[in-house]
Amino acid sequence: MSKLAIRHRTTYRYRSPVQLLPHRLMLRPRESRELQLLSHEVNITPDAVLTWSRDIFGNDVALARFVGVTDLLVIESNAVVEHSSPAWPVYEIDASAISYPFRYSDADWVDLGQLAVQHFPDPSGEFERWVMGFVAPTPTDTLSLLKDLNLGVHYHVKYQRREDEGTQEPAYTLASGFGSCRDLAVQMVEAARVLGFGARLVSGYLADMDGDLVGTSDAGATHAWAEVFVPGPGWIAFDPTNGTMGDAYLIAAAVVRDISQAVPASGSFVGPGNAFERLVVEVGVSRIPSDIYSASDAV
Repeated sequence: MSKLAIRHRTTYRYRSPVQLLPHRLMLRPRESRELQLLSHEVNITPDAVLTWSRDIFGNDVALARFVGVTDLLVIESNAVVEHSSPAWPVYEIDASAISYPFRYSDADWVDLGQLAVQHFPDPSGEFERWVMGFVAPTPTDTLSLLKDLNLGVHYHVKYQRREDEGTQEPAYTLASGFGSCRDLAVQMVEAARVLGFGARLVSGYLADMDGDLVGTSDAGATHAWAEVFVPGPGWIAFDPTNGTMGDAYLIAAAVVRDISQAVPASGSFVGPGNAFERLVVEVGVSRIPSDIYSASDAV
């Protein structure tokens, strides 16, 4: 079990004063049985009024409203979490789903809805053929299939940091052989949906305490990965960027159907067309010794 401090600072600079319109923030870590949120605060310059709500996926969302004009916007999220996900998780799959293909229960199928439907065109069928190549003799072991698929994305697509907005379509990522963490996550989710699984995108943080992981140049970074629903354990995390399974290095802030729904900070402004100068994102994740931060300090 580890106590971790997460600092996420986003800085927008403008060439001239602008009027900031409301900004939508998805920065608060999601609690679970293996992740307890001990404290969280959001500090914004210039001053803003924050209104919190919870979206359709159960994510905590803040709406920041501003008064006046500014040439600088700084959004800083500071969280302390207790993280206990095992490095080598063991999952007990329901007997009905041990072998693939299997059928979700009628209730699960209804609730999964669009999470089990392909979202991207594949006119040539090349992406589907690539995915089906991971299916061994039928029936095959369900969890082994998902592990192989995750590793297949990991080894086929070279990680490349991209500053561009948006996400590549899975067919393009497959053909080009490169992509950012969000591109690999989208490819994994779409591949799982091709096979009939319910799958969703996750946005949050990568805790790289030992410097062994891909996707960060320091001890932490914003990150995206996939979760696949398997009867028994439920949602299982797969990080195709690193080829790993489970949440040991992952701290979720949002789960969504489409990656465009998980932008950590989004908003607009009123001002000259060339007013925007630059955006800088800084993320740090660090361990906190247990004797420094105790349960009595939780907020």
